[in-house]
Amino acid sequence: MSFTKQSNEIFNQVINDYHVTDNVDTPINNPYERDTIENRLYLKCWIDTVQWHFEDLIRDPHIDPLEALQLKRRIDQSNQDRTDLVEQIDSYFRQYYSDVKVLDNATINTESPAWAIDRLSILALKIYHMKEQAERTDASEEHRQKCQAKLNVLLEQQADLSIAIDQLLDDIQAGRKYMKVYRQMKMYNDPSTNPVLYKK
Repeated sequence: MSFTKQSNEIFNQVINDYHVTDNVDTPINNPYERDTIENRLYLKCWIDTVQWHFEDLIRDPHIDPLEALQLKRRIDQSNQDRTDLVEQIDSYFRQYYSDVKVLDNATINTESPAWAIDRLSILALKIYHMKEQAERTDASEEHRQKCQAKLNVLLEQQADLSIAIDQLLDDIQAGRKYMKVYRQMKMYNDPSTNPVLYKK
């Protein structure tokens, strides 16, 4: 099984698990062993899924301002957790391919494998929710057709991205590409680089 086939299956599993309760406060029940890549993929998509629903909630025009502020803080933390997890997944790949002999003419990719997998996780969520819209019985036929057209594009995008990620991993394994990971430097989270915080 290709890496992206496994990833997409785990992402679908997560999204279905979340929608059993469809509640952002539902505790995660990760079925995979802690130190496995499967565990990290499950956790990655769980964070994305909860955040997807945070983003829905905060757009309620009637939301209480204090509740919105609390939700914004949760979204900020979720973004940091997502970034940290992407870096963990890239660390897995760096270790996994650490013995590969890089060819003299090897090239670098525009993004690391984990950031591409991040996009694949988000695509799984877009597909799930667009499919929901395409099948809504309380919406107009025009709405359903528009959403079905968008769903078709998302499915094509998922297939293309999956192929591209698998090809990237094959290239890294063969030494044709090499990984170079830049850690995210989110200045606004750091009290020493965010002027609002260090000028207090």
